[in-house]
Amino acid sequence: MTKYLRRIEVALLIVGLLLTSIFVAAYIHRATMSRRALTQFHELKSERTADRPARLLDGRQFTFDFSLWSPKRVAEYEQSLTEQFNSPLGILHVAKVHLEVPILDGVDDLSLNRGVGYIPGTSRPGEPGNVGIAGHRDGFFRVLKDVGPGDMIELETLDRIDIYRVSQIVIVDKDDPSVLKPTSGPTLTLVTCYPFYFIGSAPKRYIVLASRVASGRPAAADQPPSTKSARFEPVIEDANPQSQKSTKEKTQ
Repeated sequence: MTKYLRRIEVALLIVGLLLTSIFVAAYIHRATMSRRALTQFHELKSERTADRPARLLDGRQFTFDFSLWSPKRVAEYEQSLTEQFNSPLGILHVAKVHLEVPILDGVDDLSLNRGVGYIPGTSRPGEPGNVGIAGHRDGFFRVLKDVGPGDMIELETLDRIDIYRVSQIVIVDKDDPSVLKPTSGPTLTLVTCYPFYFIGSAPKRYIVLASRVASGRPAAADQPPSTKSARFEPVIEDANPQSQKSTKEKTQ
């Protein structure tokens, strides 16, 4: 009997070591995958800009603040780290609320757990028209509750940065698609469910509408020291000339 119990103890010890190894491997994998999509974006961007001196973005650090997130959304984000994604279409920056998040292609649950999603049927990031982007109200887009008219939003793609100024906040029914209709001017529409802390399926949609005020290219590596802190080169187009000065001041 003693010999039999000894064999069981050895077997259990081996199983315990195996499970510990699996846990450690999964933890390391999660840590290394947390910014995989952003890394892929920067690598592709480096290839596209290799023919000109550019300030590469590879050295930037990205952190996600989960303090406002629901526990369920945090868990689903962590689970999404085990999945493979195509390179992001771009990166959304909202400096006021310290949001920097990859824009993925589509609004399926997996994409919205990992980042924010481009809404099919609207203009794609970097193109003219109305660009629609969706995010979860208990995840990346919960910070939109603290965004208001006049705040600046940057939409960065492989070869340009578009700057938008928030014009208004509107709340619509969940089945109202009017905010996503094509527009004559370059606009950005951010969509999330509302109310933010509603229990169950939220009945409304919280809409952040913004108009593009300027566009530029990522700052070059040989930029003069006096302007080295700018994220991009001098503005190359401006939808509203009167706003150019204030826009540059906000983004430098």
